[in-house]
Amino acid sequence: MQQQLFRLAACAALAAFPAVSAIAADQIARFEGGIGSQPFASASGQVVANAVLGVNPGGRPWVIKRLVAEARDDGRIRVDGRGLLLAGGDGVASPGGQTVRARLFCDGVAHNSEDVAELDENGDFRIDSFLNPTPPSPCNTPVLLIVNVPQQGTPVWFAAGIPKR
Repeated sequence: MQQQLFRLAACAALAAFPAVSAIAADQIARFEGGIGSQPFASASGQVVANAVLGVNPGGRPWVIKRLVAEARDDGRIRVDGRGLLLAGGDGVASPGGQTVRARLFCDGVAHNSEDVAELDENGDFRIDSFLNPTPPSPCNTPVLLIVNVPQQGTPVWFAAGIPKR
């Protein structure tokens, strides 16, 4: 009888474990849909680089077919991108041989995914990683950029996530 009670208690504890771990990491930002970068914008009649929070755009226009991302308060970020391709230049309709990472801004402060992903031939990629540093909770004014991983210099952005409120 005592052994049966122990087994029941152990089963109940294991059944509750997924619920506890799900509660431990709350969603702080979600994005559904994406916008490809355009290298230039017009501001007061002047052509300027289309920078977002200090990050310059890629040198050519980019498009993205689909983007879904979710960030959690434990720092985990999951991004699923489809069709991130060049929209101009000699490499048009190709992924341009790029490797990308996620960059989440909370109140203008950048948090980068530790892992990166290569764009496949269709411009598809997945990132399942942790952000560094871990973002605050709540993440106020969230902005998600998909940036390249350059051999030298600073990253540029290719796509932005559309916040899901």
